Amino acid sequence: MPKLDGTHIVGRLSERLADLKADKEVAARDVKALLSDEQIAEMDAAWTEQQALRKVKRARTKEEERELGWKTKREIYIEAYEKALSEAKDEEPDAYLERIEKSKVREARVYMDAYFAARDEGKEPYQADLAAKNELKRAHLARVENSGNDVMSRRHREMEAMEDAICAEIRKNMTPEALEQLEILKEYEKEVAKGRGKTRGRAGKP
Repeated sequence: MPKLDGTHIVGRLSERLADLKADKEVAARDVKALLSDEQIAEMDAAWTEQQALRKVKRARTKEEERELGWKTKREIYIEAYEKALSEAKDEEPDAYLERIEKSKVREARVYMDAYFAARDEGKEPYQADLAAKNELKRAHLARVENSGNDVMSRRHREMEAMEDAICAEIRKNMTPEALEQLEILKEYEKEVAKGRGKTRGRAGKP
């Protein structure tokens, strides 16, 4: 199974919990695959307690089993998953912020590496900027450009506003190194924009 982060785990836990509640066959290894070592230990301990309980207190009917606190292994699984799902939901917002932060840092690193490489080859700032953006596209990190369509333009502005809000929250928790990388990227984007403006101005002269 591919490695999951906090933005995937809620959905996976929900799906498997639904299978358990629907009495579908779920192998023990698949049950444990979505749980942390600590959660697995708690679940195993709960089942060990149930086995000990069965040796001490005998039950002749299902009703007596309930009165004595007996639980099936599936019920133990369900309780463990309900607790894990609750914890995952509490941690999900932070997981999304962490994922976005990593994406931003990666975007900055890819852009700067490509930009400086192009400059080292003797390319003008605007050419290096284009080369860096092409590298972002190849890495599937490029932002979608505004299409000019009214609906798309509004959606684009909404996404930018949301991104700005998220980025502001991220910056509070970023490491000094990551923050420095983003600041460097901003400075070079300003330099590139100025370079393009000067180039266009010269091109427009008779």
